[in-house]
Amino acid sequence: MKAETHLKAQRAAASVSHDEALKARLAKNTKLAAAYVQAALQDGDQAAYLLALRRVAEARGGMAQVAKAAGVSRESLYRTLSKGGNPRLTTLTAVLQASGLALSVHAKPGVTRAKSR
Repeated sequence: MKAETHLKAQRAAASVSHDEALKARLAKNTKLAAAYVQAALQDGDQAAYLLALRRVAEARGGMAQVAKAAGVSRESLYRTLSKGGNPRLTTLTAVLQASGLALSVHAKPGVTRAKSR
């Protein structure tokens, strides 16, 4: 009987998509959500960053709730966080805050000043 229950649990787990499993983890763990968004931002790919932020927004309340808390329409939020989105800093900051995150700036290791031209 235990083996049958275990097999059913494995089948149920296998039927959950990768995105749904990720969203469930992001919803439960704010530190993971922050690290996920930060890793996407550090890669320097804006589309990847916007996708990561969209997944976090979906996980941490849903797009409608995050849009309302950020002071933008749901449609505008979807457009802003799309692959071709070009969000304003104020919108990004508001979406991060509505998702329980904050933007911060850190010194880049090994860089002491800007290079002159």
